[in-house]
Amino acid sequence: MRGPLAGGNRLATGAVRGHLPAMELIDDVEWRVSKDPVPYPDALAFMEERAAAIRAGAARESVWLLEHPPLFTAGTSADPVELMNPQNFPVFDAGRGGRYTYHGPGQRVGYLMLDLEKRGKDIRCFVNSLEGWMIDALDELGVSAHRAPGRIGIWVGEGADEAKIGALGVRVKRWVTLHGFSLNVAPDLGHFTGIVPCGIADFGVTSLSQLGKQNGLESVDAALKGSFSAFLNNLDKRCKDA
Repeated sequence: MRGPLAGGNRLATGAVRGHLPAMELIDDVEWRVSKDPVPYPDALAFMEERAAAIRAGAARESVWLLEHPPLFTAGTSADPVELMNPQNFPVFDAGRGGRYTYHGPGQRVGYLMLDLEKRGKDIRCFVNSLEGWMIDALDELGVSAHRAPGRIGIWVGEGADEAKIGALGVRVKRWVTLHGFSLNVAPDLGHFTGIVPCGIADFGVTSLSQLGKQNGLESVDAALKGSFSAFLNNLDKRCKDA
């Protein structure tokens, strides 16, 4: 299932409402957590609509935490040779940066619609800060994670045991961010065999569950919330001064 999304306004104003729970405000940013898997086109439609509304000054910034049904997304640098897909999962053109990524149950996906016009027009700094937020949240869960030079994503372990536990892929439209990150909590890691994750073939993927951390999605959400203010503060201070 590839190509441009059709019916975006209908999805954003109709079907997507069924996936949007009541929101809370954290540092004046809307924060929503969906309990049921959200179809990818619905999420994409909401992001596009909300980003336009933020740019028009008609809506608050937003963070949306969710799961998707099993699927692959293709970034703007996706190479078809890296898509094997023996499971025959649907594949969606995401419009974000990066290559192929898997999403599915047991994985926490976070979509960020933030206004970089007021938080510092520095995309590199935004991505670095987003990585830091993921690392801080994992630290709260008792997992030591790190960046790896030359490799996209968030990693754990060393040497032969090093594996990817989190992915990032963002798009910035008129200085409003779309897409965001995913953290592997307890997904079926066999589903990743359908792609070369983010184009990195020489390393495996892992999850909190595989590391022996029996943290559910609610614990992960709490850790992300606990470090969210520090992430925003980093954007507002360091990225503005970059």
